[in-house]
Amino acid sequence: MNKKLLAGAGIAFTLLFSSFSQAFAGEPTNGERKKVDNVAHRGATAYAPENTIAAFDLAVNMKADYIEIDVQRSKDGELVLIHDTTVDRTTDGTGKVGDLTFEQLRSLDAGSWKGEQFAGEKIPTFDEILDRYRGKVGILVELKAPELYPGMEEQVAAAIKKRNLDKPRNNKIIIQSFNFESMKKMDKLLPRVPIGVLTSNRAHTTPEALQQFATYADWFNPSYGIVTEELVNQVHSLGMKIGSWTVRSQEAADFLFEMKVDAIITDYPDYVDPRKK
Repeated sequence: MNKKLLAGAGIAFTLLFSSFSQAFAGEPTNGERKKVDNVAHRGATAYAPENTIAAFDLAVNMKADYIEIDVQRSKDGELVLIHDTTVDRTTDGTGKVGDLTFEQLRSLDAGSWKGEQFAGEKIPTFDEILDRYRGKVGILVELKAPELYPGMEEQVAAAIKKRNLDKPRNNKIIIQSFNFESMKKMDKLLPRVPIGVLTSNRAHTTPEALQQFATYADWFNPSYGIVTEELVNQVHSLGMKIGSWTVRSQEAADFLFEMKVDAIITDYPDYVDPRKK
């Protein structure tokens, strides 16, 4: 794992290292594209309701490298998959996720808003997703608003350890969040599992900020609007990888290919690889 290897280096060394890595990196030639991980954002959400089995199954069928999932917690302590902190947008219910019991959440229709053919899709549990997809596809686990759910990190870590997914040979689990303190905690709980930090804030792209992230994170995952070639080089020079989100156009995918990111997080897996239709 790359975290901490270069975290103590000075900024000047970082920039120097970046220059050398650019000069000697084995870049694709003759128009070839660098291999980029194709991450299905909340599943193949352009075509199926987000964070549902339907969307994840479709992503697997489209041969995505990873599915990205959003984890929250019910009032009675069940880890569930939903993006918003309320159920209003993606189900036929109303209210905050954390105010509803698992039984109440499970009774909701999480598919009809996307189309009649998805009527009856349920909000999945974290355990269900780990059991259904481990070994079939990589899983990028986002802890959504962990500050609302004290102890969530320990629950997630326990579920991963129970299935022996915290071992290096099973390096297809990544955990990420916008909450940096939560990710520091996850790094301590699961030191062999790659950790990612999410941001759309340019203030987090300074050399000083990146060096701090590199002390505990393996992935720096910014919105594509703040990605530059210089940023990619700096992230790589610190031993981290970079995955960018959320691609909803072919132009955005092509831009990120040009920037030489390591992963593209997309609603459209076929925009990252046209063969994945």
